[in-house]
Amino acid sequence: MNEVAQSGRGRSEALGDHAVRYYKKDFWAEENLKYARPHHRLEKSARIVNKLARGRECSLLDVGCGPATLMRLISSKINYYGIDIAIQQSAPNLMEADFLKTPIRFDDKKFDIIVAQGFFEYIGEFQSKKFAEVASILKDNGTFLVSYVNFGHRARAVYWPYSNVRPLSEFRASLERHFIVQRQLPTSHNWKHGEPGKKLVKAANRYFDLNVPVISRKLAVEYFFICSPRR
Repeated sequence: MNEVAQSGRGRSEALGDHAVRYYKKDFWAEENLKYARPHHRLEKSARIVNKLARGRECSLLDVGCGPATLMRLISSKINYYGIDIAIQQSAPNLMEADFLKTPIRFDDKKFDIIVAQGFFEYIGEFQSKKFAEVASILKDNGTFLVSYVNFGHRARAVYWPYSNVRPLSEFRASLERHFIVQRQLPTSHNWKHGEPGKKLVKAANRYFDLNVPVISRKLAVEYFFICSPRR
């Protein structure tokens, strides 16, 4: 990669005939504050995590944890760890790391559950490498829960800091080189490409986990992939 620009807010890399911008700590220190309060995707991921844990004591790593809001929503029996480029408040179970410079890991721990939501849209050409790093710290019987935006939505909207925008089929093919995808389910269905805001619509989508032929392909806002290790 050839560096073409450098600033306090991010770094641009030349990738073929276009530039991809990778944002740094000062950007994420502000951006992460938007997610201090639970939002729809986070609430739905917490429900999935609690279901995966089945009431047992287990360990979870939240990759790109932001302000660690997920920790407040999951069972107290789940030992929560979070890593992010911009940790808001230091704590023994939180670690600050730049994932473009260092591997995804938390000391030498391995985890029963690893979550990465709203993360892979921002890592450009590092996608496969980061899948491999997650796989290396997931226990043999563990579960990887990852989200990815449906860029095939009827009214596709691409958030401007994204550096990894690709068809869902391509994302899944890369994911399947490292994991076995057990389930793919929509975070929500919405006519507009945004998570629902109305209380009743959010509640309905939180418990709706089915792919609807044709409709989900066009109206699913994002997808969760529930994966097991490929050993």
